[in-house]
Amino acid sequence: MITTIVGYAACVCMIFGYLPQAIYTIRTNDTEGIAVPTFLLMGFGSLFFVIQGILLGNWPLLITNVVTGLCSAIIFAMKMRNDWRKRRDARQGKLPEERE
Repeated sequence: MITTIVGYAACVCMIFGYLPQAIYTIRTNDTEGIAVPTFLLMGFGSLFFVIQGILLGNWPLLITNVVTGLCSAIIFAMKMRNDWRKRRDARQGKLPEERE
């Protein structure tokens, strides 16, 4: 019983600790300071924890890592898109204020 309570408490802390950054990034589309390796590793870490949560039947572990993994995937995709646009615009000679 106590391990379940601790697990759900950790779940809530992890999700609410991670969501503000994810929401900020999604709202502002500001991915300039995001390190690609960090979010790639966090995404894979979440994936492995999801697998472990399924194998163990550990719902707090599963829920936490599904949510954080999805947030990491969204932020990673935004970072890739923004970096691609920046490279494209640089090739076309656009100034930063002319970018989409």
